[in-house]
Amino acid sequence: MREVLSQKKEKIHPPTHRPTMQKSNSVKALEPTARLQYLKGVGPRLAEVFAKKDIHTVGDLIHWCPRTYRDQRAVDDFSQLVNGSYVTLYGYIAKKKVFKPRGRKTIYEMVIKTKGGWINCKYFRLPYRGYFDGLEIDQKVKVVGRVTYYRNQPEFHHPDVYPFKADEEQTDAIVPVYTEIEKISQNKIRKMIATAFSALKQNKDFLNSDPLPLWLRKENNLVDRITALQQIHKPDQDQVEDYLQFRSPAQKRLIFEEFFLLQLYMGIKKSGLKKEKTYSINFNSDLMEKFKQSLSFSLTDAQERVLKEIGVDMQKNHPMHRLIQGDVGCGKTVVALLACCPVIENGFQCAIMAPTEILAEQHYQNALSLLKPLGVNVSLLTGKIRAKEKRNILEKLASGYTSLCIGTQALIQETVQFKKLGLVIVDEQHRFGVHQRGLLKAKGVHPHFLVMTATPIPRSLAMTLYGDLDVSVIDEMPKGRKPIVTKQTWASKRDKVWGFLEDQIREGRQAYVVYPLVEESEKMDLKNAVDEYEKLKERFPDFKLGLLHGRMSTVEKQEIMSEFLKGKIQILVSTTVIEVGVDVANASVMIVEHAERFGLSQLHQLRGRVGRGEYKSYCVLILSGGFSEEAKFRLSIMEKTSDGFKIAEEDLEIRGPGEFLGTRQSGLPEFNIANLVRDGRLHQQAKEASFKLIKKDPQLSLPEHQLLKKEMRKLSNRFLPG
Repeated sequence: MREVLSQKKEKIHPPTHRPTMQKSNSVKALEPTARLQYLKGVGPRLAEVFAKKDIHTVGDLIHWCPRTYRDQRAVDDFSQLVNGSYVTLYGYIAKKKVFKPRGRKTIYEMVIKTKGGWINCKYFRLPYRGYFDGLEIDQKVKVVGRVTYYRNQPEFHHPDVYPFKADEEQTDAIVPVYTEIEKISQNKIRKMIATAFSALKQNKDFLNSDPLPLWLRKENNLVDRITALQQIHKPDQDQVEDYLQFRSPAQKRLIFEEFFLLQLYMGIKKSGLKKEKTYSINFNSDLMEKFKQSLSFSLTDAQERVLKEIGVDMQKNHPMHRLIQGDVGCGKTVVALLACCPVIENGFQCAIMAPTEILAEQHYQNALSLLKPLGVNVSLLTGKIRAKEKRNILEKLASGYTSLCIGTQALIQETVQFKKLGLVIVDEQHRFGVHQRGLLKAKGVHPHFLVMTATPIPRSLAMTLYGDLDVSVIDEMPKGRKPIVTKQTWASKRDKVWGFLEDQIREGRQAYVVYPLVEESEKMDLKNAVDEYEKLKERFPDFKLGLLHGRMSTVEKQEIMSEFLKGKIQILVSTTVIEVGVDVANASVMIVEHAERFGLSQLHQLRGRVGRGEYKSYCVLILSGGFSEEAKFRLSIMEKTSDGFKIAEEDLEIRGPGEFLGTRQSGLPEFNIANLVRDGRLHQQAKEASFKLIKKDPQLSLPEHQLLKKEMRKLSNRFLPG
C-alpha cells in the first residue's frame, strides 16, 4: 500500500524547458507541462501575471475552472424578468436623470427602451467618475444585471451598461467567468484557453491522459476528462441552467474527480494503517468499571456509545485511528481517560498531548483526582518543569512505573522514552502538525491512536479532513448543564452592557471581553484589545483586569491564564487566543466586541469558555455601527441554538469551507471546482467509488489504473500530507 503513496513525488511544474513544437493550423503543439509563456499570444510578462494565481503551465491554464457563469441570453419578453434573475437586455437610452430624495443619497437613473418595454436602471453609487456622463440619450446599449422589483415593476440596480457597437460580436449566450487577474479581460482569458486547447489537442498523450479508468466512468455515468475540460470553458448553450447550478455533465465529472482522488488517497492511507500490526487490548476492564463507579455522575448514552466504538477498535490487532468529535463540555476528556484504563490494565502506557501547558495541567489534575485513587501512576511533562524533576519523570517513564503521562510538545523530545506505549491521545489535534503527531506515535510500536477536537465539524467536512480516521461523535450534553443566555446588541448599548458586567463581578463572578485585533489597524476601524484594556481599567477601577493576546510570550500567556484561573483576575481582556482553553468554573460572562467579524463556529467556541460551573452564564455579542442585515441574521442563529453541530452546518453554508476553517487550515485541500456544501451527493458517490476501486485493486497495479497511480503520486503533496 505504501508503495502507491511513497514513490518519488513527481514535480507538477518541472523546471522551465523549451518544448518540442510542431506547426499545425498556426498554433504549435504543446505538452501540458509546457510553461505558459510558450503559448501563442502570451510571452514572459503575461505568464508572470498568471503565475501569481499559481498558473504556471498550459495544463494549469485549462484546469483553471470558471468561478461562475453569466447568462447573456437576451430577454425580450418582460414576463421572463424574474426577481433575482441575471439577464441581458438590448435597447436604447431613453431618459437620464439625477435626483436626491430628502435625507438620502444621490440616485442616478436611466430609462432603457427595449422590445419588451421600458425599464429603469438605478445607481446609488457610480462605478467610477464620469460613468453616467459617458452614456448618451438614444445610444444603443447592452444591459446586463440582476432583476429586482420595486412597486411591482422590474428594474436594475447597478447593472453593467455597455455601448453596443455595430462591429461587436453579438452572442447572447452563457459565458464562463473567471477569477479576475489584474488588467486582463475575461475575453482575453477565454481566447488564451481556446488557444491552449488547440495546442494540446495535437498531443496524443494529452488526449489519452484520463486518470479515471473506463469502467469507473461508465459505472458513474461520467464523461471523459478532455470533454469535461473543453465544455466547462465553452459550455453547451442548451444547458444554461445546469451550468449556472454546477450540475452539467462536464462539471459533475470534474467535481467527482476531485472528490474521488482525495477519497482514494485517504482510503489507500487508511488501508495501509490497517496492515500495521499492534497489540490487541482486552477491553473488559475492572479498572474502567471502578473508574465509572467513582464518578459523581452517569455517562451519557453518547459517551457510552463512543467508548464502545473505541473498545471494538482496540481489540483488533491493527492500530486504532479514531477521532472523537464533540461540542464544548460534552465530556470527551472523561471518555479519553476511561479509554486509558484497559490499556494500563493490559500492561501498557498511555500519553496525552495537549496544545498548551495550562490545558495539559488541567488534564493532569483531572487524571490525578480520578485515576490516582485507583492506583494509577500519572505524570505531567511540560517545558517549564525543572531539570531535576524532569529527569525523575523520564526515568519513571522509561522504567514503566508511570502508566499515564500528560504533557505538551515536551512529550516528543528525543529524551522521552516509553517502556511500552500502547495508546496515544492528542487533544485539539488541529493545533498540531502531522509531523508532531507522528513523532509521538513513534515513541511506541504502532500504538493505538485517538485524537479529540472540541470544534464541531459538519459531516461533509469531517469526511474530507479526517478520511483516514474513523470518526466518533459525542452529540449529547451531560444532564443538568445550564444553557448560556446569548443576546446580540449594538455599540450604542455598550454602557448598559458594562453595567451588567459590573453587577456580575460584584456578585463574585468573572468575565471575558474579546476583541478581534491586538492593536489598532489603519485599514479597519475596529476596536482592539490593547487600547480597550486601558479604557476598561479606567471604567472599572475597583476590579483587577488582565490582558491576553497572541503576541505575548508563552510564559506571559500562561501566567495571565493562571491568575484568571485562580480568581486573581476578574475581567480578562483578550483576542481569540482563549477560543480553546481551560475551564474557569467561576466565569459567567463572555462579551464579544465586533461580533459580526467572527464566524459562527468561532463565536460558539468563545461562548463555550463560560457556563462551565454552577452559575447562570451569559454571552453578549456587540455589533459595530456598520453591520449588515446578513450579519444580524447570522448572529440570530447564536441566540436560537447552543448545538455546535447545527451552528457549524449554518456556518459552513454561509462562509464555505475555506473561511470556516480559517486561512490555509492544515489539512484542507483546495478544490478547483468541487464545493463541499453544494456537492454533497457527488462527494458521497465519489467516496463509495473509491472504496470499490481499493477493494478491486488496492495496490493500483492493474494496467488500466497506471494513470490513476501516477495521479496519486502527484497529489500526495497537494492533499493531506503524512
